[in-house]
Amino acid sequence: MLTREEAWDLLCDWTKTDSLRKHARAVEIVMRQAAYRYGEGDQDVEQWGIAGMLHDADYEQWPGEHPHRTVAWLRERDETAIAHAVSAHYTKWKVPYETQLDRALLACDELTGFIIAACLVRPDGVSTLTAKSVRKKLKDKAFAAKVERDEVQAGAELLGVDLGAHITFIIEALKPHAEELGIGPKA
Repeated sequence: MLTREEAWDLLCDWTKTDSLRKHARAVEIVMRQAAYRYGEGDQDVEQWGIAGMLHDADYEQWPGEHPHRTVAWLRERDETAIAHAVSAHYTKWKVPYETQLDRALLACDELTGFIIAACLVRPDGVSTLTAKSVRKKLKDKAFAAKVERDEVQAGAELLGVDLGAHITFIIEALKPHAEELGIGPKA
């Protein structure tokens, strides 16, 4: 099995900007928690975390090929489940969501990015962020305009969870990592 260290080395080799590395780390953190909430816990945690970390690994260097290179790299290593989840998260490919990993990656990726953006404009960062506040920001199409709102809703629906509860889950998963991710209170 692919190790977290090997995945991180690839991410750092292919992704040079701090912002995209932080996004990868944030989605990894959330997916590790999602393994316990939506998957089989300890059995899934490493695989789900790696999927979260690598889902956009090729985006910075090869945006026109995303996620082809990451998927090919994973398949070369017989990481077919992660490769499928990364393929499915790119909704333009219309890859079917076959597993909880596939569904969770879609449900966590865009929403995690959106929640991070919401944290960055708040003096208290993630510490006082609520699902109600995130829902309000989701209605503002100008805020974090590149976030696919349809994917946010579709992800929660695929998992069969209430969007508000899923937002709260992601906020709580991120809180212990606020300093690392730069989403803590502003000094």
